[in-house]
Amino acid sequence: MLAFSKYQGLGNDFLLLDGREAADPQELFGLDPERVRWICDRRFGVGADGVILALPPEGDGELRMRIFNADGSEAEMCGNGIRCLARFLADSDGDPAGRTWQVETMAGRMVPELLADGMVRVDMGEPFLLPEQVPTTLATGPAGLPQGELEGEGGRFAAAAAGMGNPHLVIPVEEVEVVDLERFGPLLERHPAFPARTNVHFVQALRPDHLVMRVWERGAGPTLACGTGACATLVACHRLGLSARSARLDLPGGSLWIDWDSRSNHLFMTGPAEPVFDGVLAPLAEKAVEPAITVETGLDPATAPESSRPAEPEEISCATACVEGCQRPDDCPSAEARRRVEVLLESRSLDDLVSLAAQTLEARTLARFSRDTAGSDRPAE
Repeated sequence: MLAFSKYQGLGNDFLLLDGREAADPQELFGLDPERVRWICDRRFGVGADGVILALPPEGDGELRMRIFNADGSEAEMCGNGIRCLARFLADSDGDPAGRTWQVETMAGRMVPELLADGMVRVDMGEPFLLPEQVPTTLATGPAGLPQGELEGEGGRFAAAAAGMGNPHLVIPVEEVEVVDLERFGPLLERHPAFPARTNVHFVQALRPDHLVMRVWERGAGPTLACGTGACATLVACHRLGLSARSARLDLPGGSLWIDWDSRSNHLFMTGPAEPVFDGVLAPLAEKAVEPAITVETGLDPATAPESSRPAEPEEISCATACVEGCQRPDDCPSAEARRRVEVLLESRSLDDLVSLAAQTLEARTLARFSRDTAGSDRPAE
């Protein structure tokens, strides 16, 4: 039984899985792109913008974070995700305000801190402003970061780029609400100027300390917030003369506060992260997307006439083609999975299964309640 917790930061939601004590996290989670896509599907799965794993460290950090986008691709970093991870860790372990974590990510070491009001402040490190660091083929412009004009679908945009361990494209506009995000977002995400694709942000400067932005997230599409994107947007806007080094950034899901410290050159992001619910995925049975069935022709591909060889093996998806009955009852690829589930169900009573699932969830809920109660008992400062 695989326990998970769902958390959201400004509406950017994630499924958190704790593998810090696992001897073999890959065996425990068994995640592959197809499975991640199903889990994140909002109709056929649990529903989320991504999946986050808390894993044993590989270096001298306290733990390691891996994050997978809803399309199954792996991201280097996610600002909203690491805030959710920090709240998840605090809730799981009963940590009080002031707790910090040394988190290893593909974008380097990140240090989130749990604040007294439940918000999370994260030292996001330094921005990457060289084209090869983003990466992008845009050349360094007069503002000291990659700049250029990009075209697509009849649109022409003066843009800048910055990296936060993952790539970001920032486009200042007069009115952010009139931008056709669904039209231009996917085109700019895959623009040839960004070999690793990019997150796309349209931003409007209301005041030097107040920006409004909309997000097209790489691998996820339009999302309600993007923490690394907010950091990159502040950097680009400051370099372009549109904002101060500290500002409130309003996203569709709420506000983040970003501070670009002039002494350390580090960016600090402060924002909320809230628990949504805890749940359990049953072993094997949770994967609703069945393996595809390859239809055999009965011919030996090595000796069959070329005219009789199929160009590509025909595949049948059990989830769609078998709705009216199994297409291969004598050799069904999902039979073994069903058999193992049946063995599990036969070996345990319903009460045992419910108790097994509840133990982890109850422990996390009690830890969260104890910490919150202790915080409410502290005298006001």
